[in-house]
Amino acid sequence: GGLCLHQVNEAKSEGRAKLIPSIKLRHCCLLRNQRCVTAYLYDRLLRIRALRWEYGSVLPANVRFHMCAEELQWFSQYKKSLASFMRSLGGNEGLDITQDMKPPKSLYIEVRCLKDHGEFEIDDGTVILLKKNSQHFLPRWKCEQLIRQGVLEHVVS
Repeated sequence: GGLCLHQVNEAKSEGRAKLIPSIKLRHCCLLRNQRCVTAYLYDRLLRIRALRWEYGSVLPANVRFHMCAEELQWFSQYKKSLASFMRSLGGNEGLDITQDMKPPKSLYIEVRCLKDHGEFEIDDGTVILLKKNSQHFLPRWKCEQLIRQGVLEHVVS
């Protein structure tokens, strides 16, 4: 309100009181625009935060392309904070809270590989070659991130 009040007082002292409603309207418009921009930026921030949960800690290039440097920096800080928090949970090895976004019906699922991905190691040390169109029966929690990234798809029979 400081600038608006200054302009109103200036208009009064110069005998141009008829400008006061225009000054007040302009001021209200500026405040409204400020609120809109703040709401837009906050919404973008929430969407960027959701990307970490959807894609994991590495964003696809087509998503990064639509983000400015400050947004990429914020994403990087958020993923570091989240990783630090997850390391503090569940004892020595931490707990990945980004897995099992929905309660699993079974611990193993059948998946089909949508693109060549290379070698993939599961808990027991077995290495599986994920080649396009190959199908595998794997632990759900090891597959979820690859499913979200579009490497695998859940085969529902």
